[in-house]
Amino acid sequence: MMKPLYVALAAGLALSGLAATAAPAAAQSVLRIGLQDDPDTLDPVSNWSFVGRHVLQSLCDKIVDIDVSGQIVPMLATSWEWNGDSTALTLKLRRDAVFHDGTKVDAAAIKYNLDRDLTMKISRRKAEISAIGNVEVVDDYTVKINLKEPSVPLLAALSDRAGMVISPKAGEALGEKFTDAPVCSGPYKFVERVTQDRIVLDKFPQYYNADKYHFDRLIYRGMPDSNVRLLNLRSGQLDLIERLAATDVKAVKADKSLAIDPVVGLGYYGITFNIDGEGADLDAGKKAAIREAFSLAIDRGAISNVVFDGQASTGNQPFPPSSPYYDKNYPVPARDVGAAKKKMAEAGVQSVNLDLLVPTDAERQQVAQLVQAMVADIGIKVSIKPTELMTLLDIARQGKFKSHLVGWSGRVDPDLNITPMLACGASGNDAHYCNKELDVILTKARALGATETRKAEYSKAISILLKDLPIVYLYHSQWIFAHNSNITGLKSAPDGIIRLTGVSRKN
Repeated sequence: MMKPLYVALAAGLALSGLAATAAPAAAQSVLRIGLQDDPDTLDPVSNWSFVGRHVLQSLCDKIVDIDVSGQIVPMLATSWEWNGDSTALTLKLRRDAVFHDGTKVDAAAIKYNLDRDLTMKISRRKAEISAIGNVEVVDDYTVKINLKEPSVPLLAALSDRAGMVISPKAGEALGEKFTDAPVCSGPYKFVERVTQDRIVLDKFPQYYNADKYHFDRLIYRGMPDSNVRLLNLRSGQLDLIERLAATDVKAVKADKSLAIDPVVGLGYYGITFNIDGEGADLDAGKKAAIREAFSLAIDRGAISNVVFDGQASTGNQPFPPSSPYYDKNYPVPARDVGAAKKKMAEAGVQSVNLDLLVPTDAERQQVAQLVQAMVADIGIKVSIKPTELMTLLDIARQGKFKSHLVGWSGRVDPDLNITPMLACGASGNDAHYCNKELDVILTKARALGATETRKAEYSKAISILLKDLPIVYLYHSQWIFAHNSNITGLKSAPDGIIRLTGVSRKN
């Protein structure tokens, strides 16, 4: 029996490494971090890249944060309280936080930031906090958030970019150019950015927990090739890298000079189809049966085994199978070429030409090549378009694409794995997809507190998404960090974001 084309391709795939140039050892107070991509913006209101969140975590404090178990914990807010029907959230703020320009972090600043998230033209936060009706300044350090409807996910949204606060003074002065010279209140302040090279942050001495941060300077560098990141780690040019390739885990574990810290992620990777945007494909974008055929033609297990050494979890929903919200009534489908061809016939087509935008890192390029080979067996001819991440996100935002392979890093509340990307009119809805029935279900689910009752609503949502397939979900990866073994104190949280509290270097 002949092997499928994608099996032959899998056998031939190999990563190519580039030699790293040796560099003098940096001072003990500098931490050099390798990211998979160069971030898009450094403005919490508009940032849409995962790598941007790594930088923003050290630059901009949030209203609340999450801990290593995924629980919401205090940050700028020391405590919070819901009213009886969950339509108002009152926050008590710490009194010793200041922005990098010396102005106070107070209730007025929190109101300014939430209003900015809701009203700014470039905001990608609107869908995440759309339940907010208005924000009241109760006193200098008390904020009351009044909701238009109950929304359980709101607090979780405030543990990410929607909860990051910038200096109102800087925000007013810079407007949409805030990203060029960001001023926040985190443990590190902005120094410089050289696009496609480095982002530099310096420790902020007036930070309320400054004694818990042990590096004077952070230097972030985007390196899409995982081999290059690892080579730079081995050569001493980097101290810490994110997203170590799963195929390199065994070798790194055997190297006593290095260490790894893996954590299972909350998010997903998938192929988003442009349903109704300017660049939508008239076949794949308009006919759900073609997207069903596309999904049925994919061997998700092969992707995990070939690209991720079996360490990625296969998936077909916005939540990983380990999530309580994963609907077991819709298990990950096996590859079924016969069923896929029937779907193509149902759509009335024999072949489809589809452009697929893919970030330039080696892993996603390999995933795309496998998918390309698999769907070719049913007449879908994929043209892979390697695209630098910032450019890809900009094209996607404008709707000028047919499909793209991008991940979502995931949130602790299930709503935030669906609504920001797929709610009608959401700023992050690259697919330009709209299903009013889905929106009604999501609105109801946001008002429910008990997991079991919420699960019932999300099951309804999953049934719609697996029928419409604006996103064909592929897999859920681990976040694997690698670092020099003398770096201690790193604690990985399930959102996969680098937190440097308590991280230091042994002499």
